[in-house]
Amino acid sequence: MKRALVGLTAVAAAVALIGCGEKAPPPGADKKDTKVAVAPSIEIKIGHVGPLTGAIAHLGKDNENGARLAIDEANAAKIKIDGKDAKFVLVAEDDQADPKVGTTVAQKLVDAKVAGIVGHLNSGTTIPASAIYNQAGIPVITGSATNPKLTEQGFKTQFRVVGRDDQQGPAIASYLAETKKPKLVAVIDDATAYGEGIANEVEKTLKAANIKVLPREKGTDKTTDWKAVLTKVKGKKADAVFYGGMDATGGPLLKQGRELGIKAVFSFGDGACTDDMTKLAGAAADGLLCSQAGLPALAADRKFLDAYKKKFNVDPILYAPFTYDAANLLIAAMKKADSPDPAKYLPELAKITYKGATGEISFDAKGDRKDAEMTIFSMKDSKLVPVAVIKGGKTTSYEDFVKASAPAPAAPAPAAAEPAKDAPKAEAKK
Repeated sequence: MKRALVGLTAVAAAVALIGCGEKAPPPGADKKDTKVAVAPSIEIKIGHVGPLTGAIAHLGKDNENGARLAIDEANAAKIKIDGKDAKFVLVAEDDQADPKVGTTVAQKLVDAKVAGIVGHLNSGTTIPASAIYNQAGIPVITGSATNPKLTEQGFKTQFRVVGRDDQQGPAIASYLAETKKPKLVAVIDDATAYGEGIANEVEKTLKAANIKVLPREKGTDKTTDWKAVLTKVKGKKADAVFYGGMDATGGPLLKQGRELGIKAVFSFGDGACTDDMTKLAGAAADGLLCSQAGLPALAADRKFLDAYKKKFNVDPILYAPFTYDAANLLIAAMKKADSPDPAKYLPELAKITYKGATGEISFDAKGDRKDAEMTIFSMKDSKLVPVAVIKGGKTTSYEDFVKASAPAPAAPAPAAAEPAKDAPKAEAKK
């Protein structure tokens, strides 16, 4: 009797397990041999590098946010690569906008076996780090480094989704020359690869337009006291000033210039083309001109802008739409190659055509974005306002550019033709 009760108890337990959704083991099977099937998965690391501490940490965080949003969306989309569930992980590093730190974190990411890199922010950190990534064969896409040297090194692993300084420099210089007609211009830079590079392009363009340029003045990427330099500029009576550097140093330059009574037009490259100029220079910021190597952040795809605002509770500052596209380009190339192996997906990345938040993206043989736009801004009532777009050497007002870029309205549906009065009624279908 006792043996019969034990048998009934075992059957009841098996029925209970089946009722809970668990598959009952076959008769005679050992419980230890029973395993729940789990879908195979693969973890894919993508690195991001930018300054997350220091004077331009706000720009580094903006760039990181763009890449992070792309990673989160890719994970939500449940992408499969090589038949496995892909889990993308963003590995974020702080290069402090310092070339030495930049190479250190580059090696750290190589050792971590990341599949691709988004970054760095500054040309001064991106260029030395690019050699380390190239040696390791890891694809890199920068969303903000603009010095031409980056893609002139012949590295097949290096790409960028913004324009170059030899496009941006002539754009802001030409706009300054055409609209303000200066006779004497002071050019100042912060002695970094970015600042000096764009200042060189501006000077070259101004001189080609027969505009006199004063001997170059320099500071550093940490200079905040510009009075000695500005006193020289005032003494020479320059009627325009161009500064190659970031907003953290460009803001004090502009503020001190106005305090010294300099009435010249101040102009800047993309590093100082941010709303933070109003915090750093106060009311002196109104009237400045500046350029960005691409379309304005708020001209990016509406879906991206809404998702960014929802996730981070702020609007993008400058290049977040471009780092968002950079991360998505790496993922799209992996999908095309059906592999996260850099050697396998790199050829797909080089020939890709991708519709991103910043428009259609494809690369030339050097890894530069084809047909990159440049946007000119002016500060009005403490807000940066886009005033012109320059593409292929042609300047178009921002208003006209937006109108030309807007999708054509859908054609109205043709009105249904009325049946003729004498037409016979259709016979009902049988």
